[in-house]
Amino acid sequence: MSLFLQRLFDALENGAVYAAMALALAIIYKATGHLNFAQGEMAMFSAFIAYVLSVEQGLPSWLAIIISMLIAALAGAGIERTLVRPLEERNPLSVVIVTLGLFLIIGSVAQQPWLGVPRVFDSPYPGSESSITILDAQLRWRTVWYWVTLLVVMGLLWLLLERTRIGLAFRSVAANRESARLVGIDVGRMLSLGWALAGALGALAGAIAAGNNPSFDTNLMAPILIYAFAAVTLGGFDSPLGAIVGALIVAVVETMASGYIGFIGGQLAQATALALIVVVLLFRPNGLFGSRRVERV
Repeated sequence: MSLFLQRLFDALENGAVYAAMALALAIIYKATGHLNFAQGEMAMFSAFIAYVLSVEQGLPSWLAIIISMLIAALAGAGIERTLVRPLEERNPLSVVIVTLGLFLIIGSVAQQPWLGVPRVFDSPYPGSESSITILDAQLRWRTVWYWVTLLVVMGLLWLLLERTRIGLAFRSVAANRESARLVGIDVGRMLSLGWALAGALGALAGAIAAGNNPSFDTNLMAPILIYAFAAVTLGGFDSPLGAIVGALIVAVVETMASGYIGFIGGQLAQATALALIVVVLLFRPNGLFGSRRVERV
């Protein structure tokens, strides 16, 4: 029982990182209908920005993370305005090529100053390495803090989208761009907002992932992005709540499968995420909470 509980606690810790990244993917898809394959590399770059500000420049960790989130938000909005929007108007498929290109470019740029010695990023949470003992299993305080942070972020996101005029305009654009444009909503600004929010959430995911590892390098977010894609596939590509629930399920499946199924182990843990993506796409393409699209004929 204690071993099962320990694996469950480990799944909660991993699930928080997957949830933050999945939330960024869901926000972009909800706003634009596209998947950003460069989201992981953008989050990795933001994590290094937080590292430089905190470790090399001496800023408090939380302040460094907030600044990196603001920089990532501006970068996301800039990418949407300069690269995505002009190409999307000509050929929507080109957006996929752009994000794949950004994936390669950002990764290559990050390797120039930071390739080599792994970095260590101090967690901003108090007592993050201490733990609570429950039936001989250790629930780390950082896991609790991760989920508190995610709940706060989800609450703020809900208030923005559901209780403000900006949120109403954002949801209108997500539902139908043409109708939103006809009633006077600035569609371009709302699309930039979606990329900005996703950039900030990705930066938060990168900071959590960096603080969750003894050391990190430029490959920090590559495996996490796979689990995040599995999470949004399961939860629903356009559902922030589904992203959180999907991330929890993916983390539990991954941890339990690698722990209890011998031939999977740690080496094939990512295969469980890919298998989950295939199964969900075959039997429930909209995910658990995704919106059903009505085709008019």
